[in-house]
Amino acid sequence: MRRNLTVLSLAIYAVATGLFSSPVLADDHVINLYSARHYPTDELLYSDFTKATGIKINRVDSDDAGIIARLKAEGSASPADLILLVDAARLWRGEVDGMFLPVNSKTLEAAIPATLRSKPTKDGTAWFGLSTRARVVVYDKLKIKREDVDTYEELGDPKNKGKLCIRSGSHPYNLSLFGAMTEHLGVEKTEAWLKGMVDNMARAPKGGDTDQIKAVASGECGIAVSNTYYLARLMRSTNPADIAVMERVGVVFPNQQSWGTHVNVAGGAVARYSKNQANAVKFLEYLISPAAQNHFANGNNEWPVVQGLKLDNPALQAMTGGSFKSELLPIRIVGMNQIKVQQMLDRVGFK
Repeated sequence: MRRNLTVLSLAIYAVATGLFSSPVLADDHVINLYSARHYPTDELLYSDFTKATGIKINRVDSDDAGIIARLKAEGSASPADLILLVDAARLWRGEVDGMFLPVNSKTLEAAIPATLRSKPTKDGTAWFGLSTRARVVVYDKLKIKREDVDTYEELGDPKNKGKLCIRSGSHPYNLSLFGAMTEHLGVEKTEAWLKGMVDNMARAPKGGDTDQIKAVASGECGIAVSNTYYLARLMRSTNPADIAVMERVGVVFPNQQSWGTHVNVAGGAVARYSKNQANAVKFLEYLISPAAQNHFANGNNEWPVVQGLKLDNPALQAMTGGSFKSELLPIRIVGMNQIKVQQMLDRVGFK
């Protein structure tokens, strides 16, 4: 069963359906999945897993914040077995709030780099990155020189005053980038950099990443920041308007001469009160299989976390030439910096 729920309706739903009082029993043939992955291409992942194992997936869809709110509202009566979230800061928050059940899986630990999963404890690992996306700079090829935007630091440089379009600073994608910059630069320099971006804005933050790309193409601004899978969607589109957008804009993977381009993760965790833990772990292990990892790349334009897989996605190949230098910060540390980052955003007036 699939539902799209607002954050406000989560607690109401839990009470109305009796989740606080009705026992949830284990079922050898079921996984109850709470997912923030709202990508239609993922349907094939679920159906292929069910065909291979006979395990049915009951799915509830919401955003990251909505899922965390729902888990808190349901408490120990939650039917959730597995959680899929699409941002490092949210994964970290779920771990800190005790929403996840640490697990031990040699399969997951061998396949997923240590920087792309939570720090293991004596009880196991709380969450695992399953795919990555890079946060890159988009620029107007007619007005902006590539060398003026080939580092994140230049987004806050006075030479780019009046040129920047960006979504809300408090969006998880930006919080994670800014959290990474805090590790690289320190708090004082990061805050100055954020203030520089505010000064460089062509307009107040609004819209999503695709809106920023189109704003560059229309000439509303000269530079923007986007996750790579939004760009790949436009590159793979046959819509003439999308083709025109990509003809106008250039893409830079920043900081290739220093620490590398920031990457964020989509990841998964077993729910704290899962009644079908073995099924949930089995699904996580399925998601790092070659077939599933290639699906992340070809279906939703994400990079796989498993190393050495050949990518058949022409858009990702065209963007990078096949590879790029990514930063090696542990994603969990990036998530831990979100409180510091939000405080800095408030101080510099980054909405």
